[in-house]
Amino acid sequence: MENLAQSLRINADANAFDIREPKMSDTFEVSGISFAKKKRTIKKIPPHMRRRKINFSLEPRWYKRLLWKLREDSQFLRSAVQLAFVLLCLWIGIDFYLFVAWGTSGGIEGVAHHPPGAEGFLPISALMSLKYWLQTGIINDIHPAGLFILIAILAIGLLLKKAFCSWPCPIGTLSESLWMLGERLFRKNLRVPRQLDYLLRSMKYLLLFFFVWAVWGMSVPDLKAFIYSPYNRVADIKMYYFFAHISSVALWTLMILIMLSVVIKNFWCRYLCPYGALLGILSWLSPFKITRNKETCVDCVLCTKVCPANIQVHKAGRVWSDECMSCLKCVEICPVKETLEMKSSLSTKPISSLVFGSLVVGVFVAITGLAMVSGHWQNNVGKKEYLHHFQNLDSPLYQHNRGEVPQYNDQGFSE
Repeated sequence: MENLAQSLRINADANAFDIREPKMSDTFEVSGISFAKKKRTIKKIPPHMRRRKINFSLEPRWYKRLLWKLREDSQFLRSAVQLAFVLLCLWIGIDFYLFVAWGTSGGIEGVAHHPPGAEGFLPISALMSLKYWLQTGIINDIHPAGLFILIAILAIGLLLKKAFCSWPCPIGTLSESLWMLGERLFRKNLRVPRQLDYLLRSMKYLLLFFFVWAVWGMSVPDLKAFIYSPYNRVADIKMYYFFAHISSVALWTLMILIMLSVVIKNFWCRYLCPYGALLGILSWLSPFKITRNKETCVDCVLCTKVCPANIQVHKAGRVWSDECMSCLKCVEICPVKETLEMKSSLSTKPISSLVFGSLVVGVFVAITGLAMVSGHWQNNVGKKEYLHHFQNLDSPLYQHNRGEVPQYNDQGFSE
């Protein structure tokens, strides 16, 4: 019976990928003479080379069906990772809201706990901390979690391409949800013309260059002055107030970005995100890349059609594009066995989606976990100091001008 159940689980739907040769019925005219328009010839798939379509509903026990889908369906696994990180960010957001409520009430209401995960939304401060650490060997105790989150993201980009963007990143998840909503509402997304697409994509690299140039041009004393300044100590609180009391200009800008993300796939990630630009550059060094077997490829172009980054996957031997987010959609849709796979340059064997997803999460958890066990996760700003900052947030001392902060004295509020 067990063998029978197993054979049912891998039962093939012989017509699941019924790819037929296109008819040459289309014609075009030149000077009144009709010509046949030749379409792409799609090869037939030999029966033994067809990928089997798994019917997960054959497993009656829900927990085994869940484990089975996590192991065999890359997009189900990716959605599970996305959901887990979105819930984690919501938890951090609620925790931070209670912390701000405690501070604004003078320590009467809310919870006097600063969630370190909120520092992950301070990329510029983290970039400064990274340079300060590289030049001095000192891990600052103002936003240490932000530094380690940045290191984890960079490590994922270096090892696993831009997988952070399409697996754990909450902004990437939101962006993907918006264009999928647009696809459902309008049945398709707008395709930006190639030349305009190149021009717009350069914007995120210009933003990245500006931030890196600004930070790398700062001396060690300047970095230290900014990192330990009153402004940087409450940068996450000021960011919260920016969105909690958002101006009409910022709100309209945000609404425009959302609307553009509905009609254009990954508008923010593709054109404006400096993180995406940095990870795209690092992805060229990654040993893992989508690899296409030209011998067994049937030129069905399904991989290219499903790619959210508009990469011509069906023409590539190995996908080197800096826009590839390792979402594995193309691998999942390919109807031919051992034709489109995620492979390392160090091995001929493909890596399964379960192993790949586990590596993405594992690298992130390992690096942030190292920060926790080594005592570099929670900052060193005490309750008394935080209450002082909350009472003086409107002071000019808590402002900055292009990375320059007002002169201040370290009053030693830490408990």
